[in-house]
Amino acid sequence: MVMRAFREISDIPCKLICFSDDLDGMRKVPQNVPNQKMLEENLQRPLTSVPDPFEKYESFGQHNNELLKKFLNTFDFQYDFISATEFYRSGKFDKILIKAVENYDEIMSVMLKSLRDERRETYSIFLPIHPETGRVLYVPMKEVNSDNSTVTFADENGKDWTLPVTGGNVKLQWKPDFGARWAALGIDFEMYGKDHSTNTPIYDKICRILGHRPPEHFTYELFLDENGQKISKTSGNGVSIEDWLKYASSESLSYFMYQKPKTAKRLHFDIIPKMVDEYHQQLRAYSNQDFSGKLNNPVWHIHGNSVPRSHMAIPFSMLLNLASVAGAEEKETLWGFIKRYQSEATPKTHPDLDQAVGFAVAFYNDFVKPNKIYREASEVEREAILDLREKLANYNGDLDAESLQSVVFSCGRERFDPLRKWFQALYEILLGASQGPRFGGFIALYGIEETIALIDSALEGKFL
Repeated sequence: MVMRAFREISDIPCKLICFSDDLDGMRKVPQNVPNQKMLEENLQRPLTSVPDPFEKYESFGQHNNELLKKFLNTFDFQYDFISATEFYRSGKFDKILIKAVENYDEIMSVMLKSLRDERRETYSIFLPIHPETGRVLYVPMKEVNSDNSTVTFADENGKDWTLPVTGGNVKLQWKPDFGARWAALGIDFEMYGKDHSTNTPIYDKICRILGHRPPEHFTYELFLDENGQKISKTSGNGVSIEDWLKYASSESLSYFMYQKPKTAKRLHFDIIPKMVDEYHQQLRAYSNQDFSGKLNNPVWHIHGNSVPRSHMAIPFSMLLNLASVAGAEEKETLWGFIKRYQSEATPKTHPDLDQAVGFAVAFYNDFVKPNKIYREASEVEREAILDLREKLANYNGDLDAESLQSVVFSCGRERFDPLRKWFQALYEILLGASQGPRFGGFIALYGIEETIALIDSALEGKFL
């Protein structure tokens, strides 16, 4: 999105670089992968030197890289992929590494100020890779020789080694590596999460020491769960990319990511339907906007000048409610209702809608169905719902969402203040949900007779 905007306002060539830190040592064994014993035997070795526990690629690092590229390709990113292993071992990093040796004391001075006293005693910006064991070593340097660009250190057994800093024999600690990478690649812009923000001055200073101007930065806020708590891998309280793409399109996720990057956003499953519907609202608005309006529309930043038309004739939230009352286990069930409401719609003519129908069935069965909570109607609510039932039974107009919404509105207008309590009651009593779409549209889609039957079942207590 940043590149698209930059290209729109300038003719300066730019490209996106995806840099994988696959030369890092594996410091602990992930618990969700096979071949645990084999991985334990390879602790502290670079990820690209660890065999792939899934036995699909040459190394664990390559396995992870392929997953990363698959993710990026899902969103049609155009990028140059750089492996840290290849970058170090090919010599592409050598010039900067030699400069790091020449400016070792100055870089160490920057780093030591940020460390605790006990860490300072053993810290070095260089991490040698042991010539025999292949492990990444966290050991102090006995000598850093700027004349021949070598480092001397003692390994865990007390044996001294002298290695050139070039050719992938050593790697930089992650903070110096950040600044050195900017210098080596001539980076002009980098964005990262708020957790990096305190280290930005360190990255910048190291980049300048190595002879380059640091890039412009953009810090985005972290994601929160539905309760406003920081998302953590260990607690599993977030939504993974794979989870989102199981229940909604990649474009809806891009739309979510576009919103207020400097504000902490709540990322949970209940937000997905809202993002899908808002994304399609913006698609529908795009064609009627002027040039300025289009550039401010999130869908332009997602699609550029190739913004598609929305064929989402029915809101995703409506499909979820329909799936709920119909107990939909497969797409065909929902399409039976959809064709009554939109007779010209088919999976072929409305691919967006067909995709959303599949997502709605999956979302309903995984989240809505297990969590439906119905409640009994109060006296006033029962009176209003019976009034709605009577008006629907005597309704002889078209299956028009607006007309039916007026009918629903009339039943609650004199009884509820604010009126939203009336609609909330309908969702909770008839649908077992806390919120939902415009109820008139739901009746038009589900059917008048079916809605009357739904009312009867709810008031008879069949859902309790």
